[in-house]
Amino acid sequence: MNVSRRGFTLGAAGVAASATLPTVLSRPALADSEPLKIGWLAALTGPSSAPALGFDRGVRYAVETINSSGGVKGRQIELVVRDTQGDPTKAVNAVQDMISRTKVHAIYGPTNSGEALATTPILARAKMPNMHAGFVDSLIDPVKYPNAYRMATSNSQINQAVAAYGIDIMHVKNIAVVGDTTGYAATAVPAFAEEVKKRGGTIAYQALIDATQPDVMPDMLRMKNANAEAIAVWTVSTGMAARLMNARATLNWDVAFIGHPAMGSGEVGHLVEKPANWSKVYILGFRNCSIGPDGKLPPRTQAFVDGLKGKIELKDTTLWWVANGVDAINVIAKAVEQTGSTTPDAFIDYWNTISSYPGLYADYSWSKTEHNGFPTAEIVMSEANSQTNGAYRLAPGYKA
Repeated sequence: MNVSRRGFTLGAAGVAASATLPTVLSRPALADSEPLKIGWLAALTGPSSAPALGFDRGVRYAVETINSSGGVKGRQIELVVRDTQGDPTKAVNAVQDMISRTKVHAIYGPTNSGEALATTPILARAKMPNMHAGFVDSLIDPVKYPNAYRMATSNSQINQAVAAYGIDIMHVKNIAVVGDTTGYAATAVPAFAEEVKKRGGTIAYQALIDATQPDVMPDMLRMKNANAEAIAVWTVSTGMAARLMNARATLNWDVAFIGHPAMGSGEVGHLVEKPANWSKVYILGFRNCSIGPDGKLPPRTQAFVDGLKGKIELKDTTLWWVANGVDAINVIAKAVEQTGSTTPDAFIDYWNTISSYPGLYADYSWSKTEHNGFPTAEIVMSEANSQTNGAYRLAPGYKA
């Protein structure tokens, strides 16, 4: 990614977003001494921290890159970080602090949907420009939340992709579905169950499990006794995911796991009792962050990864988390670069014009009536234990 006082280009491949995006004119200019304050709201500690730690690497990399190259129109980015610990109450308190005391100009996060369910209405009332990566469908509503934009897949998109893989490609019909007890999984689990039923499948077992529960064997036994042919897992807790995989191995049960990308986090590899326990796990993946038949990522993403050597560790995280963090900072900064303003209307009006913004994680598009930015066509399924620098190979039977 190359940044200059005259404007920055997105991604290490140097794709110029300004070539395809119109400039919003007649905005109030930034004061010469005023930094661009970006709130970064994430669960950086606690059982749900794995995704946020990956996002955080991308966020900090993007901020440091932009600032070291002159900032945004000469203004430095000031990152205001709050660790929510995966707690919606802490997320609400952090948002209120960012709005009333630190007075940030825009917020990225929360990255956990359970927290976002609590913070999104507050951000809307304050008209705070908000980019987030929460999956829950209701987090995006251009009428209720005209300030909120999603730069990740929605639950509906995810459910369709994962259920289609299980039923149409793996040819399984009786599927168990479990998740943790967060607000995210409480929404995701029943929604996925409904998608399975729509596609002619049946639900063998359905439950929410506390992410800190040390023994998941009772749930695994219930799923096995219900003759589950696959297990869909919806949690960002790598510990919980690894315990399920270890319990499967103890039962000597050859059943596949499908579902959340967190099951592919490098942390899982450290938590499973042996490498074989991580096999037959297929996760939601994304085309821009997937390794093709030639063993390479798409050119834009490959150039970014090549440029990270010695700067960001990717072996213990997931590439799309890092890429999304980079994209979020770039999209926020691009609005200021193009409009010269940090008013809420400037961000919102500009983001409503974006079409096929060339990000690292995806090519985003938003409009006044559509705040879901991720194109469904870029969703793929991946082998969880195939990670190379945070990227994954396509799952068996799946064709790009």
